[in-house]
Amino acid sequence: MTNDGSAQTLLILGASGDLTARLLLPGLGALLAAGDAPPLTLLGAGTEDWDADRWHQRVSDAFGDHREAGPAAKTLENTRYRSADVTRPEDLRRLLEDVDGTLSIFFALPPAVTAKACEALLDVDLPKGTRLVLEKPFGTGSASAAALNRLLTRLTPEEKIHRIDHFLGKSTVLNILGLRFANRIFEPLLNSEHVAGVDLVFDEDLALEGRAGYYDKAGALADMIQSHLLQILALLTMEAPQSLDAGVFRDGTAEALRATRLWGGDPKQSSLRARYTAGKLGDRQLPDYVDEDGVDPARETETLAELVLAVDTWRWAGVPFRLRSGKAVANSRKEAVITFKEPQRLPDGLSGPDGPNRLRIGFGPDRLELDFTINGPGDPFVLDPITLRADFGPGDLPPYGEVLRGVFDDEPLLSVRGDVAEQCWRIVEPVTKAWHDGEVPIVEYPAGSDGPENSHLDV
Repeated sequence: MTNDGSAQTLLILGASGDLTARLLLPGLGALLAAGDAPPLTLLGAGTEDWDADRWHQRVSDAFGDHREAGPAAKTLENTRYRSADVTRPEDLRRLLEDVDGTLSIFFALPPAVTAKACEALLDVDLPKGTRLVLEKPFGTGSASAAALNRLLTRLTPEEKIHRIDHFLGKSTVLNILGLRFANRIFEPLLNSEHVAGVDLVFDEDLALEGRAGYYDKAGALADMIQSHLLQILALLTMEAPQSLDAGVFRDGTAEALRATRLWGGDPKQSSLRARYTAGKLGDRQLPDYVDEDGVDPARETETLAELVLAVDTWRWAGVPFRLRSGKAVANSRKEAVITFKEPQRLPDGLSGPDGPNRLRIGFGPDRLELDFTINGPGDPFVLDPITLRADFGPGDLPPYGEVLRGVFDDEPLLSVRGDVAEQCWRIVEPVTKAWHDGEVPIVEYPAGSDGPENSHLDV
């Protein structure tokens, strides 16, 4: 094991899994092709007994059009794979023999296996400066997240721990900061005096797509709301940070989440869980969720979840935040919608459609829309709705490329801090307990529909 300060090694545990092929390696390839990564040794480890050719083919396919770029081509030429049980210290020691320079360990593993691998690493002499990169979810509740945090900080300092939420690498999500803090026409209006409610929605026109092994144990609440949508909520509700210094910025998001709680404190009134039944989604006929391959009906896993939350700060007190994520929904909808209060009154003589102003921030397609009302082209005393649209250009890198750049640069701005991970679980735990205790029955919606009828959403 060498320690060349300019070189780096990325060791992927769980390299034979779906996440590595679908998201991690394509992001790495884009980062390398852009010339934004140091000289890199790529090591893969997994339970599959793959030979060098199969691993090389996986990396080549994932790099795609970037495989010919200089840094990517060099990494591809020298990448190696070893079969290993990453919960065994002796196997981990063997993997570290190939490390060159600063080491980053990416845990592309289920949470329980990640925790076991970290316990095994306690018996391994990690190189100085080792970074640990974890994929969400971070634990399975606030207590397990706290226990995991204690374990991680026994291995390396907090500033070397990167808890990855790839939504924080999306250019559109980061554009929330520019939209709020660089535009005086918006920021003074984003408070309880002017805002009636906020909807954060991530509905997909996709079903399980072969991911039952993970999804049936997680469900929509843990998969999307507890992680991704709460991070977006933090960006929308935080106070303006003095700078984008990682410490200052993450203090701001942590403060916003500490003020977040379940609306009214009653899971029965402020949450909804549902799962899809048989139906037609596009040109596909889907079975009941419980009949999908790999699903255990006894788990009662939800494929759609909704929460109504309050952010109890001076700025946002009294504004409901409705978070929803669902699968097998007819209309793929991925956006934050800020609904403003309607005018106190219209002057007598003006007429037109009822409806508030809405600011929509789309996460796919990436866009900004503002719904408002003007005098129409015909009768000037009749008001018409109009929408202004602007498309956000894609970032230079895909989300995983963006977060990996932060890892290699030792920049934790786009990583989730340990206390924030615990806060996210604290927010949803009253709901998970009520669901587990059967206080909130699971309802159903046909695949290909708009979801359950008793939705909390305003729009």
